Amino acid sequence: MTTHVQSIDELRTLVGSPLGESPYHTVTQEEVNLFADATGDHQWIHVDPVKAKSGPFGQTIAHGYFTLSIIPILLRDVIQVDGVAMGLNYGVNKVRFTSPVPIGSEVRATATVAACEEIEGGAQLTLDVIVSIKDAPKPSCVAQVVYRYYR
Repeated sequence: MTTHVQSIDELRTLVGSPLGESPYHTVTQEEVNLFADATGDHQWIHVDPVKAKSGPFGQTIAHGYFTLSIIPILLRDVIQVDGVAMGLNYGVNKVRFTSPVPIGSEVRATATVAACEEIEGGAQLTLDVIVSIKDAPKPSCVAQVVYRYYR
């Protein structure tokens, strides 16, 4: 279920609130290969399924930064901020890749509002995000991401 926010002022009321979770997204080898092409990181554990079978994970895995990079995509179904002129990714305060994401895994994000601060022309929203694999015992990525929304 998506949390719909109608204004920057409403963002402030959400501090400490869980926003919910995204639908699952299946991580494909094609996505990971495209990410490897975009970043130049063609390490065999990510792009060579044959060699990866005998590697430490038994198959190819997504790049940690791929997992981080899909957080905005996953969060589209968690929070929608209306009544703003523009929103942008501002950065990441903390990030840990706590377990690998095997190709074919279904991942989803959960988010909680950690902070909302006034900035010139808008607000800075900090979210605690956990990216988890379906039925896995621990998360794959734990991050604190920062967005800015402008009036």
